[in-house]
Amino acid sequence: MVVQKLRYKYSLEILLSVAQLPRATFYYHLKKQRQADKYETAKAEIKAIFHENKGRYGYRRITVELTRRKIFINHKTVQKLMKQLGLVCCVRIKKYHSYKGEVGKIAPNLLNRDFYAQKPNEKWVTDVTEFSLFGKKLYLSPILDLHSGYLVSYTISERPVLSMVTDMLNKAFINIPDNTNLILHSDQGWQYQHKQYQRMLRNKGIRQSMSRKGNCLDNAVMENFFGILKSELLYLQKFESMEQFKHELENYLDYYNNRRIKTKLKGLPPAVYRQQALMAS
Repeated sequence: MVVQKLRYKYSLEILLSVAQLPRATFYYHLKKQRQADKYETAKAEIKAIFHENKGRYGYRRITVELTRRKIFINHKTVQKLMKQLGLVCCVRIKKYHSYKGEVGKIAPNLLNRDFYAQKPNEKWVTDVTEFSLFGKKLYLSPILDLHSGYLVSYTISERPVLSMVTDMLNKAFINIPDNTNLILHSDQGWQYQHKQYQRMLRNKGIRQSMSRKGNCLDNAVMENFFGILKSELLYLQKFESMEQFKHELENYLDYYNNRRIKTKLKGLPPAVYRQQALMAS
């Protein structure tokens, strides 16, 4: 025992002399290293939340979820811990453009970048995006409610045909009565200039709105949704076939509506927030 203590004493002296550290500084760092990590539990929960959501949650939503799990740390600490754990979200890419010139009537820009909606079914936005995998293409045509970002309806098609958007409308129309006077905004894609599409909106009592030519910011909420979708699905998973991707896409859209929380919706998913608003009205 005496020999071991002497060896430890002399080895410590050598370390101090080589490192040229004050003795107090050395013992401070030695003690700190021996202390348990006070964020050990938080780190485990952050990793669990991140992987449960397939890497789709950033530090803000993870902070909300931690609070639900009775772990109270601020968002800056969560951001720092995620960086330490190497948990980072993917970047986004550009979307599919369906503009083919003026093939029909261009509607005015009624929305005018006012993306705030006081209640559900006041303002909707729509667009089409493209997925290219395995030498094939798949197209998604959704409608979002600007009140909560709720996915009102969608269609998935192998070709960007007119029936893709008309079927989407028919599904959406089930959720609302006639003559609500809501605004449905899109870009100037050829589908939205088509007479049949425009006639369906008029017959339902919906006001059509279009972005200005080549101005994607006029439909920024839809652009943002497509960016999130591709970041959280297309770039985070590997797919073996287009059929598998389509299945995962449908699963993601259900997840987005019913389970993916939003900080601006008080930590609720769109479907729950929408239902609360409808019950309150």
